[in-house]
Amino acid sequence: MEQQLITNISLTARILGAAFYYAPTEKSDIVELLSSQKWVEEWPYGSNEEKQRIASLLSQTTLEEETLAQAYQRLFVGPYALPAPPWGSVYLDHENVLFGNSTLDLREWMLENGIDIALTQNEPEDHIGLMIMMVAWIAETRPEKLNELLAEHLLPWAYRYLEKLSLQGAFPYYEGLAMLTTLTLKNWQSQLNVKPAEKQLFC
Repeated sequence: MEQQLITNISLTARILGAAFYYAPTEKSDIVELLSSQKWVEEWPYGSNEEKQRIASLLSQTTLEEETLAQAYQRLFVGPYALPAPPWGSVYLDHENVLFGNSTLDLREWMLENGIDIALTQNEPEDHIGLMIMMVAWIAETRPEKLNELLAEHLLPWAYRYLEKLSLQGAFPYYEGLAMLTTLTLKNWQSQLNVKPAEKQLFC
């Protein structure tokens, strides 16, 4: 696999994964990067026009009625129902549960391939942020497993999640993040020639 392709996947996955997984106060450097125009020229995917449109959304980190930290709490933590739950099994399990069969399948795949992510709390491994960070790790250490991870465990549900976040997130920064991630995943899929497994979605 071409080294530049791997480098691009690893770099973009690290940024996007962290942006989804960590509270903005924990990763202010990521927020600063994405909310500035600095990433636009360096981002290896998308036309300038697409990236400028996304950048204008990402630059809006404070609204009159809600801060970025409050939006993160509402979209990823709760206490109320999340408009776009960030866990794969919510979409892939007919009962929309956490730790569903798809999570167990992912966990088994990780075990078979010697992948261990250090979780600080009891949470499902199929969180969108964790999975995108896992893409970076696999790209750097086990690139031959990249297509499998994307085809079987991430792409079957990720586009639906990102569409829901973009349409229902009601916060420009996260709408922009969803659009940038969709653009990036589509480029990974195309460049690696990944055919996502066809799985029924329930959410």
